[in-house]
Amino acid sequence: MASPVSSIPDTQLGLTSGEVQLLRQHQQIALSHGGQSSSRAASNASSQGRLLLDPTSLQALSLHFDRLMHAIQQRWQQLTEQTEMATQIQYDRAGNALEMADAEIRRFHNILRQIDELEIEFDKIRRIGEIVKGFRARVEALDQRI
Repeated sequence: MASPVSSIPDTQLGLTSGEVQLLRQHQQIALSHGGQSSSRAASNASSQGRLLLDPTSLQALSLHFDRLMHAIQQRWQQLTEQTEMATQIQYDRAGNALEMADAEIRRFHNILRQIDELEIEFDKIRRIGEIVKGFRARVEALDQRI
């Protein structure tokens, strides 16, 4: 059982009840790696509303939190890398989409230019047709006179 000197009442830590509960859980986890006697001592202290503060339990808790922080940092790094990759992929896709859109716009402008050229040719042909009609009318008029 933990001695009163090596434990402290939960209320003296200035933590919320949720934070105290979380601290107790992590102390149990940390001490379970150190052996059953340490885990039992933490369990007994917890049942009395106290947390162990002896050097062994504090060192175990510190090592546990160091491992936990390392795991969080690794996960954070993985997520950061995944985010960067996803961002780069989207950037590349957006760039490709812009290039494709620009190519389609150029193609559309080319089609419009060709339509304009065809309209000019149609106007020329229409004028030639009118001239031909005029010549034919003159030829018919001359033919009737002769």
